[in-house]
Amino acid sequence: MLDGPMPHTARAVNSAATPSPIASATRDAHTLLAFDYGAKRIGVAVGDARLRSAHPLAVIAAAGAARRAALDRVIEEWRPARLIVGLPCTDDGTPHPLAARVRHFVRELEGRYRRAVALVDERYSSVEAEARLREAAGARRAARASRDREIDSYAAQLLLEQYLDDHPA
Repeated sequence: MLDGPMPHTARAVNSAATPSPIASATRDAHTLLAFDYGAKRIGVAVGDARLRSAHPLAVIAAAGAARRAALDRVIEEWRPARLIVGLPCTDDGTPHPLAARVRHFVRELEGRYRRAVALVDERYSSVEAEARLREAAGARRAARASRDREIDSYAAQLLLEQYLDDHPA
């Protein structure tokens, strides 16, 4: 978990942002979506707070017009009540250089989709995701998953599992 005021807190909605029509859509009170934001890709996982489960879902481009369309599709399909985003930190807990971009992404999510966004310390999430894949399916599968970018959605799954562990039912 992160030290300081940022983790697991809903941030104020940026009223200047243009909300998506999806923002007012009916939400499933138990559905959660997690995002592992990277410079090139965003891993996505879906979970159910009631069942305490999380599953890898997709990997989308981190930039460009396709990102917004992909985010719209996943939010519209799953109608989450809350969004979880991994905040990158260095080994000693200080913010990673990518943290500023992640915070910008969080503000975009809050403004566009009008959902509460919780931050989770994502130190080692990709390393742990690859280790889990390796254990479950062997080194060859883990290497292929990493190469195919599938690892990002597994890292998002780990973020969601961490969030669920930190927020008992």
